[in-house]
Amino acid sequence: MTHGETTKYPRFPNSTATLTTVPKVRLYVERPEEQDTWFVNIGHVTDRGRWRTEPHAHPEYGQVIFVRSGRGVMNLEGSSVPFEGPCVLLLPTECVHGLDYEVDVDRWVVTIEVAYLTQVNGKLHEFIQLWASPRVIPLSSTAESAMEFFGVVSKLEQELAAKAFGHVVATEALLTSLFLMLVRGTQLDPIDNEGATRNEVRLADRFRELIDQHYRQNLPLQEYASMMAVSLVQLRAACAAATGQSPAKMIHARIITEAKRNLIFGEMSVEQIAFGLGFSDAAYFTRFFRKETGQAPSQFRVTARDQPTRTK
Repeated sequence: MTHGETTKYPRFPNSTATLTTVPKVRLYVERPEEQDTWFVNIGHVTDRGRWRTEPHAHPEYGQVIFVRSGRGVMNLEGSSVPFEGPCVLLLPTECVHGLDYEVDVDRWVVTIEVAYLTQVNGKLHEFIQLWASPRVIPLSSTAESAMEFFGVVSKLEQELAAKAFGHVVATEALLTSLFLMLVRGTQLDPIDNEGATRNEVRLADRFRELIDQHYRQNLPLQEYASMMAVSLVQLRAACAAATGQSPAKMIHARIITEAKRNLIFGEMSVEQIAFGLGFSDAAYFTRFFRKETGQAPSQFRVTARDQPTRTK
């Protein structure tokens, strides 16, 4: 691994190995036979019995699931997270989740195409921060907050169904309102990005997208900067201002996320996972993983799988 001057762990150059331990799920609206280009989809689901999905990820969109009533457990990246309506389950692109709803769950699922989601998130630093991690956001502090959120979701559903004049502008306005309500109701991690310009925020977000595409390939930071048509100095400054992290640290975090997913959900050996992530030696991968997490990969796997509350 040679991601910048601070990285010391060798990896295979341009590794193309693919790990497929987590199913990738696509929506019916992505089928080629669908004539209309979609950017937001909304569905209302009520169940009169238990309903469950196995852990999976969405490669091309994020989701806002508004649970108006009912409860369940979400398997989020291998950990069991209970939820009870009224609440919102915020699921960014590629996050691994499984859902186990109990009886009589009333929910709306808002699905947002990733390019459009990026466009809306560019309106506010906090939107990008909100979508940086999956979340369960309670709406039960007051009855009015749940009713207000339900009102905006209902308007969004009507706008998408009607497709009246200006519906694209109206949809963006309603999504912006939804995101703003979620930001106001969420305790975001403190990041000193008040001084970050909009361009720096967008650069950092674009860098995240490129990391998702290339983190297995051991690209030098200069190549990332070249793809973004900026200098290394600009890239480092944008990442520091918008995220509080260095570019190398952001790459390391993405590698660790994928390593954890494969350790939890897959049956491959540590050596196979290491090679699949582009490392030339399992021992180097183990040292890298221990440095970043405080645990050896095998220890992490045992601990994660032994959680007594983990979704079965």
